[in-house]
Amino acid sequence: MISLLLAFDICAVLCILLLLKRLFSPQQQVHSLPPGPKGLPLVGAVLDMPSEQEWITFSKWADTWGDICSATVLGQPIIVVGSAKVAVDLLDKRSATYSDRPVCTMGGELVGWKNTLVLLPYGDRFRRFRRLFHNIIGSRSAIKQFLPIEELETRRFLRRVLAKPGDLPKHIRKTAGAIILRISHGYEVKETNDPFVHLAEQATEQFSLSTAPGGFMVDMIPALRHVPKWFPFTGWRRKADAWAATLNQLVEQPYNFVKHQMATGTAPVSFTSTLLEPKQLTAEEEFDVKWSSASLYSAGADTTVSAVYAFFLAMTLYPAVQAKAQAEIDAVVGGDRLPTFADREDLPYIDALVKEVLRWHSVVPTGVPHRATRDDVYEGHFIPKGALILTNIHRITHDARTYADPMTFNPDRFIVTKDKPAETDPRNFCWGFGRRICPGMHLADASLFISAAMALAVFNISKCVENGQVIIPVHENTTGTISHPVTFPCAISPRSEKSIQLIHAE
Repeated sequence: MISLLLAFDICAVLCILLLLKRLFSPQQQVHSLPPGPKGLPLVGAVLDMPSEQEWITFSKWADTWGDICSATVLGQPIIVVGSAKVAVDLLDKRSATYSDRPVCTMGGELVGWKNTLVLLPYGDRFRRFRRLFHNIIGSRSAIKQFLPIEELETRRFLRRVLAKPGDLPKHIRKTAGAIILRISHGYEVKETNDPFVHLAEQATEQFSLSTAPGGFMVDMIPALRHVPKWFPFTGWRRKADAWAATLNQLVEQPYNFVKHQMATGTAPVSFTSTLLEPKQLTAEEEFDVKWSSASLYSAGADTTVSAVYAFFLAMTLYPAVQAKAQAEIDAVVGGDRLPTFADREDLPYIDALVKEVLRWHSVVPTGVPHRATRDDVYEGHFIPKGALILTNIHRITHDARTYADPMTFNPDRFIVTKDKPAETDPRNFCWGFGRRICPGMHLADASLFISAAMALAVFNISKCVENGQVIIPVHENTTGTISHPVTFPCAISPRSEKSIQLIHAE
């Protein structure tokens, strides 16, 4: 009991010191923060912050207070952006001010994700990482060298689905891992129980949980990290240690695999092998290669999973869209081969379908927080240095001011006709903004396209029927920085005998 009271006393003192520092720091403030929940004295809006599906609460705030609103939690200003215009104005046009990342104590500091590109502070190392990514995967022309890998692994995906359609989520994750591991480290996954795929699944789930807004009190009160592990209610410290060990394996094991292959002269071309050739690297350069490779591996292994799974959900719920997409593939490609990337320009509806998947299902619904590096004023609102900027991407891509009937899955919104222009491309928003835009977006877009095109060419995707009742899936998102569709049932069957032959063809 004494130790429990002591723990509470220490936490209370830390909270008071933190609040006094923030409340009495000198600050010239003419304008006020954007409107938002007022909260309580001292602790602010801590009770108003959502602990799950944050984008829903933030959308309600936007409905009440507008496209830019704020909350102050334990003295920390949080700015929530709810429209594309505000996001572009701040994060794109004023990127020099808003390209930093906040210190994420749980996921970044304690687990170690601060060394990956997504949480790397803005500075020299961040710029070096960006250059490494841009040179190898930063453009559509740059990723052409990896498109044969995408096609090969997607054909293998079709065979797995045909054999065991009930294991769809497992097949999607395996294929995403296989593609990104071939590209990042030149590693070819094992058909069953691959350790690197399992490692990526563990680590990316832990990243999502450890970086979710409001997930851990230590993110709001960083001084709590110094509380001894033996104190009561510090299970999160043991969790952080376990997750840090997983991340270390994610970084070291694939990297050592590449170094071993290069030493034996058997390493295929990959992101990592390209960066390790041809000179002897300094310790700092090796650190950059190791962690930039892990950044690509970890990000690509989970975000693509979410998008491809959402594609199958959309096809289950919208059979008319599926039929129209299949008709286009049949007309352009025919029934004697599978679609390839060479067909993309001739498949505008499939291309529109890819855009609609990215709009309809938000893979990163509240983005990754930005941090203001200096005081700023936007449309009369004061944004102080150190404020966190959260972008409600889910709201932006479901904004009725931008998209007609936004909750409905409709690829036609991106098809130009004589009666209407195309609606705004969601890829302007879903990859992030400014200098923190996702550097792997071209690879992710390619993976989603080839998965959709090949799957639709050979499979019919429909609702399950159990005991004579049609099971209608519900489109819901899991909580976390990276959000997935909640698991749903669907029936997958080959379109014809010819489809089966195409799936088994080499």
